[in-house]
Amino acid sequence: MIGVVLLLVMQGAAPPPSTPGVQLGIAVRPETVTVGTHFIVSARVRAPEGATIAWPTAPDTSETLEIVSSRMLDSASDSLRTEETARWRLAAWDTGTITIVFEDAVVTGMDLERTVPLRAHVYVRSVLPLDTAQQVPKPPRDILAADPPWWRWVALALLAAAIIGLLIWWYLRRRRRTPAPMPVDAMQYAEREFTRVERMGLLEAGERGRFVALMVEVLRDYLALRLPGAAPSLTSTELIRFLRARPDLPVQRLAAVLSEADLVKFARRAITGERAREIGQEARAIVREVETVTERDRAIATAAKEKAA
Repeated sequence: MIGVVLLLVMQGAAPPPSTPGVQLGIAVRPETVTVGTHFIVSARVRAPEGATIAWPTAPDTSETLEIVSSRMLDSASDSLRTEETARWRLAAWDTGTITIVFEDAVVTGMDLERTVPLRAHVYVRSVLPLDTAQQVPKPPRDILAADPPWWRWVALALLAAAIIGLLIWWYLRRRRRTPAPMPVDAMQYAEREFTRVERMGLLEAGERGRFVALMVEVLRDYLALRLPGAAPSLTSTELIRFLRARPDLPVQRLAAVLSEADLVKFARRAITGERAREIGQEARAIVREVETVTERDRAIATAAKEKAA
């Protein structure tokens, strides 16, 4: 019914002969399901070596589709091509042929930029018998009493009061026992965490992407502690936009580190151990430079207060 569809996806004018094409294969397994049964949509894109593939997070959903698990990515790249396979586990809650619509995947490279439309279909059959004429519905239940006994309301009120009292007692007891949080020095925290990540031996174990992600996470935590408003919840783009008001900070270097780290974390971009180590060293260097600038600002502010006094 629905096989693997292999398409050559191109936009605009045809590329020059030296530019390889982009190939898409998409399949649904199983092709026929019942209502609520899980199925997997697999999409595989082949692109020239060194290309980056940005996949959609999930399909457009409605009352008929449910996302069962997050997107899974597999990579099988070599020196001649880049190949990635994305999988989504879904469930359907309506019968008939359902069209699964994704946002377009985007393939970018040195001399390449393509959008790849992703569409799939699944057939959902009903679990009901073909002839429902012999189905006898259950008899109606008796109507509940309109006025429940008065003691039921009293019991519910006493139970609610007991629960509220227990919660208040637990909160006050925990508040008395919880010590006040100690102030955290941002620079000491960053140096300690950088050292901890480096001692984990991730580069030696081949987990270069995880090493980059953890080192950049320490950098983001330091900025949140040292610079008010640089919250860890900001995206990389939002953080760079926020810091552009501070020309004395190494914003351009920070933007380069965050951009490459995002490609490694979210686009599964391959990275060598040497480059991962360089990103970690650059994260440390940015922290030290920001610390120097903020120490200078604090010294100026202290001198101004002493002069005003």
